[in-house]
Amino acid sequence: MATFSWLFLLAAFIAAASLSSPAAGGGGGGNNPTAGFVKVDLTDGDFQVQSPYNVPESQRFRYRNGVRTFWVYDSDKPFNTATHTNPRTEVRLRGHDYSSGVWQFEGYGYVPSGTSGVSVMQIHNEEGAEHATILMLHVYNGVLQFYDGTIVENNIYDRWFRLNVVHDAAASTVAVYVDGRHKFSTNAIPSKSYYFKFGVYMQHHDWSNCMESQWTNVTVYTKSY
Repeated sequence: MATFSWLFLLAAFIAAASLSSPAAGGGGGGNNPTAGFVKVDLTDGDFQVQSPYNVPESQRFRYRNGVRTFWVYDSDKPFNTATHTNPRTEVRLRGHDYSSGVWQFEGYGYVPSGTSGVSVMQIHNEEGAEHATILMLHVYNGVLQFYDGTIVENNIYDRWFRLNVVHDAAASTVAVYVDGRHKFSTNAIPSKSYYFKFGVYMQHHDWSNCMESQWTNVTVYTKSY
């Protein structure tokens, strides 16, 4: 009887640990947005960090045990002296800009409670485009939103979630999945080329003094028509 109880408790512990891990992604069931896609090979050099120019990168970014942690303060400077944009600490995925086909960003994200008024992921257009982005996912008071509008996911704080963003460049459509479930779709204004970014980028209202997000297992996929 004692042996049975010990085994039962061990099984329960393992199950609980697997549900809380980043790889579990909050539980997406059998849904797989990456089906039919081909994984793109990424190197460490493809993850270009952009952080406030007036402090060392190590004071706003950490990469440890496979987890990238980004944070920024509302009083920070932009990422270079030539721009007047808001403070950010982000990765710009370089070397894989695209203009055709279907491309997908996948990552496991974590936003701690208190972080607000910040973009945590975006699809950026080519430099100098009339519109800088076709998609930004903002966090306001624990809610993940498409820019400042449509709610994509409630209760985003203090949990690992799997995020998949699918962009069909020819059709100019974007679809967002959270934990394997389709949450949002929209049409996008076409541009010449695109690339993915993730981290923290302060927005224009309801921001917190400190903004943070963590990311692991970031992957890019693509497929042709």
